[in-house]
Amino acid sequence: MERARLIAGLREFAGAALVERDGACFLIDPGWGERERAQWAVLAARRPADWDGRRGWLCVPTGGSSGAMKLARHDELTLGAAAAGFAAHFGVGRVDALGVLPPWHVSGLLAWARCAWTGGVYRAARWKDVEAGGARPPGAGGFVSLVPTQLARLLGDAEAEAWLRGFGAVLIGGGPVWPDLLARARAAGIPGALGYGSTETAAMVASQRPEEFLAGDDTAGRTLPHVNVAVGDDGRLTVAGASVFRGYWPDERAGAEGAWRTDDLGEIDSLGRVRVSGRADALIITGGEKVNPNEVEEALRLAAGAAWTEVAVVGVPHPEWGEEVVALFVPAPGWRDFEAEVRAWLAQGLAVAKHPKRYVAVAVEHWPVNASGKRDRAALRDLARVG
Repeated sequence: MERARLIAGLREFAGAALVERDGACFLIDPGWGERERAQWAVLAARRPADWDGRRGWLCVPTGGSSGAMKLARHDELTLGAAAAGFAAHFGVGRVDALGVLPPWHVSGLLAWARCAWTGGVYRAARWKDVEAGGARPPGAGGFVSLVPTQLARLLGDAEAEAWLRGFGAVLIGGGPVWPDLLARARAAGIPGALGYGSTETAAMVASQRPEEFLAGDDTAGRTLPHVNVAVGDDGRLTVAGASVFRGYWPDERAGAEGAWRTDDLGEIDSLGRVRVSGRADALIITGGEKVNPNEVEEALRLAAGAAWTEVAVVGVPHPEWGEEVVALFVPAPGWRDFEAEVRAWLAQGLAVAKHPKRYVAVAVEHWPVNASGKRDRAALRDLARVG
């Protein structure tokens, strides 16, 4: 698909979530807080060296280990490679899809892009309407992408389960998937497909097929034909192929050679299936949204510095969200007088997904540290579970 046609399609698909500036296109989340909007404004005002508008002109927001927003650069070549690889993997000439994820979420973007490239039918639906049961277009053997939290909310509803069974595949990704959720989905006969991908790889680079999911496979499936996934000596996964991003805006260096070393730890088994075991960084993925604990910790310190002597933010397993954002603190006198103020402060500056769902007081003088002298987040998660 040529660039002009893609941009025209994006305008219709994304609406106000697409911002065009001097040859670059930015997907934005209208629900961003003040902090995210300010970060985006600084990045969008810059341009890559020797910018000519031809390479990496579509910028998709993503989180990172630094706590700052990043904009992954894609274009018609990276998206086209991802769409073609997806169709080949699932053995379909035309991809039809229902989109319930927003345009600025890479899985939402690719749900539309796959249809656009293959001449398929894309239908959009508001997630709240789908969840409530009022707007569920028939699956008709097509595809729908859900984050684990969305799938969890539909299971247990007989009508919703019957609706999901009408799809050719229910793609599940965007965050940790807990065993009970998989068991419930299989018991309901949902044609699921666990996958692995990221904003930087134009979404899916590995996936099961529904028959593998229903047979009990709990890996992320085999790699798609347009990419290669390898495991480094440090256990990190590296993705190489035509769908890998052009780098982070405005810097072209990362991903410029068609390979990206991720922060995901994993392995590839004897059958060529990818298994992701965790993150090399401390990123929290809750309800499909990325949350950097350092950013939330900074906001909490600014919100009520007198309320605690220490504060830390971690993600702990949660049956609905995949991970739950939890704030641990060593209380100072007067904590109970501060809690409402803290919550109100965060509502002004941070997106809702980043707000701690629980505040846990712990009786320690200092946070546990690892051999490198850094905070031991595994130990902190244990404290959060106890709390």
